[in-house]
Amino acid sequence: MSSIPKIVILGAGYGGILTAQRLQKELNYNEADVTLVNRHDYHYITTHLHMPAAGTDKVEHARVSISKLIDEFKIDLVKSSVKEIRLQDRKVILEDGTLSYDYLIIALGGEPETFGIPGMLEHAMTIRSINSVRLIREHIEYQFAMYKNDNKRNRIRFVVGGAGFSGVEFVAELADRIPQLCREFDVDPKHVHIYNVEAAPSALPGFDPELVEHAMNVLKKKGVTFKIGVPIKQCLPDGVIVGEGEKIDAATVVWTGGIRGNALLEQAGLEVMRGRVKVDEYLRAPGHEHVYVIGDNSLVFNKEGRPYPPTAQIAMQQGVNCARNIVAAIRSKQAQPFEFTSKGTVASLGKGEAIAVVGDKKYKGWKAAQLKKLVDLRYLFIIGGIPLVLRKGRFFG
Repeated sequence: MSSIPKIVILGAGYGGILTAQRLQKELNYNEADVTLVNRHDYHYITTHLHMPAAGTDKVEHARVSISKLIDEFKIDLVKSSVKEIRLQDRKVILEDGTLSYDYLIIALGGEPETFGIPGMLEHAMTIRSINSVRLIREHIEYQFAMYKNDNKRNRIRFVVGGAGFSGVEFVAELADRIPQLCREFDVDPKHVHIYNVEAAPSALPGFDPELVEHAMNVLKKKGVTFKIGVPIKQCLPDGVIVGEGEKIDAATVVWTGGIRGNALLEQAGLEVMRGRVKVDEYLRAPGHEHVYVIGDNSLVFNKEGRPYPPTAQIAMQQGVNCARNIVAAIRSKQAQPFEFTSKGTVASLGKGEAIAVVGDKKYKGWKAAQLKKLVDLRYLFIIGGIPLVLRKGRFFG
């Protein structure tokens, strides 16, 4: 070990950026070398991506330059892709170099989980990055433009696989965008169809049933057709096969049906479940006390023995805890076990509509929509203070 420990953070998502910021704050000058590795020079706000994907907001609102979030005198930002993690050598192989570490934080984000559905990886689009969001938006606009040329009805049929948070929030924004697209391209709105297909017996699994019913009613009024308890059996270039062989013709299929961890973890020799590592109480990989795994890459169980869903708020809290524990390790102090504290759950249903649970209180409609905006503003404040709130924040309305 060198005289100054080397800390390497892989990924600048919610967990990675919070880890970096907390280390920056708590470490003394020259107490450790911290390197943050990320594929892009920006951090993107995953919970906001459904809006630019549908075209109801600008892509710029969903991303922030990393240089505005960290002090580059304290943290070295390396823009590169991770190719391999060599745990025995304590090295990370990048596409253009190698980093050695004393402490490693793996926060690489997830990959789409298609559950082996044939054709899904090849033919469906996913809301997973700034580039994928641009592609979806441009693809939707292209289908409207082409419909005016060839009159193929499947061009203005849209299938969204999965009615969890991402799926419901995306179909809500898409339903809000359709009237504008119809005006722009002179398309009769009654020919446009949005299908939301979910294999589970309920939309928004795990959410309060009364609020789920409200959400579905709001979206049905906006023109969304739900197929609940109906699995997608196959994804084709021109639609999907659902249930007992029914085909839905559609030129656009967006898959939001789940995410798994990152393939690099299993390749590194870590034991994984659907690509995630079941971490110890201090967020460390079993058998590797200098390796921490957070965000979509980690598996953390609640007191009932069920895994927490991978959300932004759990990743943020893990980032703070992880940084504290690394500082404690460097200073030979006692680590703190990770305990997740839920701040509530909010799902957006498009303009002026949402559902929310905070503590034992339930909210819906305009009030819940304002809560959603408060959640977004709070995150901007946490990572960038008032200047970022003023620059990126979407305020009340």
